[in-house]
Amino acid sequence: MIKPELLAPAGDLERLKIALRYGADAVYIGGPSLNLRANAINFTIDEIKEGVDFAHKLGKKVYVTVNIILHNEELVKIDEYLKKLDQIKVDAIIVSDPVIIKEALEKTSLEVHLSTQTSTLNIEACKFWKDMGVKRIVLGRECTKEEIKEIKDNVDIELETFIHGAMCAGYSGRCVMSNFFTNRDANRGGCSQICRWDFNLLDENFNNIKGDMPFTFCSKDLSMLRYIPEMIDMNISSFKIEGRMRSIYYIATVVSIYRKVIDEYCNNKKSYEYNILYENELRRCANRDSVPQFFNGVYNEEASYYNGRIEVSNQDFLGIVIDYDKSTKIATIEQRNYFKKGDIVEIFGPNHETIEYKIDKILDEDGNIIDIVRHPKQIIKLEICRNIEKYDMIRKKY
Repeated sequence: MIKPELLAPAGDLERLKIALRYGADAVYIGGPSLNLRANAINFTIDEIKEGVDFAHKLGKKVYVTVNIILHNEELVKIDEYLKKLDQIKVDAIIVSDPVIIKEALEKTSLEVHLSTQTSTLNIEACKFWKDMGVKRIVLGRECTKEEIKEIKDNVDIELETFIHGAMCAGYSGRCVMSNFFTNRDANRGGCSQICRWDFNLLDENFNNIKGDMPFTFCSKDLSMLRYIPEMIDMNISSFKIEGRMRSIYYIATVVSIYRKVIDEYCNNKKSYEYNILYENELRRCANRDSVPQFFNGVYNEEASYYNGRIEVSNQDFLGIVIDYDKSTKIATIEQRNYFKKGDIVEIFGPNHETIEYKIDKILDEDGNIIDIVRHPKQIIKLEICRNIEKYDMIRKKY
């Protein structure tokens, strides 16, 4: 049994640092070009360097997505960009275009991982990519556990699988509906998520079929928490969380929960017991249902929303600790959602158990007593006698 890498998304430097502090072994990020995150903030070259330096000091890794399918005009950009990433010492690039694989292996020392955008699902495809020089394959989300086992048994290559996050209604990254309806290319990172739109459902005569709710074909999210022990025993090299555009609260929560499950199983396999309470914490930071999707080979109406859905904006995240003075027990908090005097909240972080805390006294930046915290990113101070740390987070009590 190998202990798998826990790989987290990072849309910017703040999220990169949160992911690594909360237990990720590595992060994947998008650079200033040639990646499939057109709507994300993405990293500049200088920010990539800062992120790599930060990660390496912790003994952790940074992978950069270069998973665009190149057009002719982009061929001239690729060599210079790959050489910059090599100089920065990123730990690997995630690629889907064979031209980028060839250029990276011939002209740099970069390690190459194959993107899920290639929809790699079978043994022969894995052998093909291995022969090209790819070190790791990010399997398509559509793989069943039997297919993953067969690939692992027949191809000596690192495998990376998704364990949590959003799904695609088609083969991941290959949908053309966004381009057709909105001229935003899903294969260039601009997906407008047509599958989540509401549609009229028509019969064979194009008459509207009346139902309780409009028709959609939106996939529920993926969650493999319950199956992590089984996946560890399959010797998968890396477990990947989706969501480079997600919030720091989402990243911290999801990473910390999967970190606990991986460590609990690997450190004490014989007496491991699944903690169903972890599922509650995962549900609190998301607004869609989650299921195992294709892993068990059962993909039916339970895996998608067909007749409407409710996606309530999550308001659990109340604030982040930006400083804690152990001598005075005063925590400086940056607000993220409304809270008030008398509220009972929870404080969680990567280095201690969750703390329950009643808010008795709130001070603003100038030391004035206030009863309500309701201004975006307002800085306030709380006296918290339990030792907490910078970057801990405050959320509503469940």
